Amino acid sequence: MIIRDATADDAEAACAVLRASISELCLADHRGSPDILARWLANKTPQNVAAWADGRGRSLLVAVEDDVILAVGGLAHPGEITLNYVSPRGRFRGISSALLAELERRAAALGARDVALLSTETAHRFYLARGYADVGVPAGKFGTAASYPMSKTLATAP
Repeated sequence: MIIRDATADDAEAACAVLRASISELCLADHRGSPDILARWLANKTPQNVAAWADGRGRSLLVAVEDDVILAVGGLAHPGEITLNYVSPRGRFRGISSALLAELERRAAALGARDVALLSTETAHRFYLARGYADVGVPAGKFGTAASYPMSKTLATAP
């Protein structure tokens, strides 16, 4: 598996990963509600994903294995993780952890001392296990029951 910057040519496949991850893996968040899913997926279009790959104040990364995109991660520069979604076929293989580590490295290289994100219910324990802490009151997003504001201080080089 390699993690690299996404290009506009990755938009269709990356969008499919985002949509499948949300639809199939985030059931604890959307609870099968068509209304919540519609709101959450509304901006997950190939056109938007291509725009997110433009590198202007943000990074869009993809984890690729055998020319197949298995995960998509986003970073608003310098230190806000905006996306970290894995495809159903890539789940429980360490891909999300590797992508998160690369997003954190990118943030540190851009001068961030801390990274922030808004976690789903599904991913909340994942982030807690990787050193993130809750930093605010959970609030619903897209109609979900809870989205967790979280933060982590990045390790500094000796």
